[in-house]
Amino acid sequence: MLALAISMPDKNSCPFHCSCKLDKIPINTYCSIKQNDNNATMSQKSPMLDVFNGLITSKVRARILMRLFLNPDQNAYLRELAKEFEVSPSQIKEELDNMSEVGLLSSEKSGRQINYSANTGHSLFPELHSMVRKAMGMDRILDSIIRRLGNLQQAFVIDDYAEGKDSGLIDLVLVGDINWDNLEDLVRKTESYIQRKIRILVFTPEEFKQKSLLMQNRPVLLLWDEKGER
Repeated sequence: MLALAISMPDKNSCPFHCSCKLDKIPINTYCSIKQNDNNATMSQKSPMLDVFNGLITSKVRARILMRLFLNPDQNAYLRELAKEFEVSPSQIKEELDNMSEVGLLSSEKSGRQINYSANTGHSLFPELHSMVRKAMGMDRILDSIIRRLGNLQQAFVIDDYAEGKDSGLIDLVLVGDINWDNLEDLVRKTESYIQRKIRILVFTPEEFKQKSLLMQNRPVLLLWDEKGER
């Protein structure tokens, strides 16, 4: 029974010539990490991440939960997770089997491999999803940045964190009429709290109509929408 006690830099990537992975984006976008901050790292852990890791007795299990429960649209297979976490496939298999046995994970065979994803129909999914969002800083971004910006239409997380990968660099896409000075101040304070860097891209609604250039072939997680807050 499962115990839940519980790139090569491209100078065209952004206006500041940092190692943004966001290629093919309009020129008038904004990156919150300037060139001098390119190698900045966070030396402390997020308080919520400490709480989360304390509740989940297995570190591997905690990482699987973060990987699959932040964005339930994502899936992963055994060897992919073993390589990403740098642990043996047997460790990953044991956790996947345990979590599947109690119904937390769904699985689907694709060729010779099995893809695993969060079972959104499980009674514990809402609680685990909420815990993961807090542990990875998403709720703090909502409370400290998004809800204080005013004329905002949508907010997305893309790339690593949209896949549930806690890489330390959150790519946040904002759509609306944004006050830059206010945004920079909110981002600095939020980065300090969640102990992760936040890279911001801002579009007007008209610019975002070309979102296929930005969203195509990359993971996307809708964090907030004015028509139906997440």
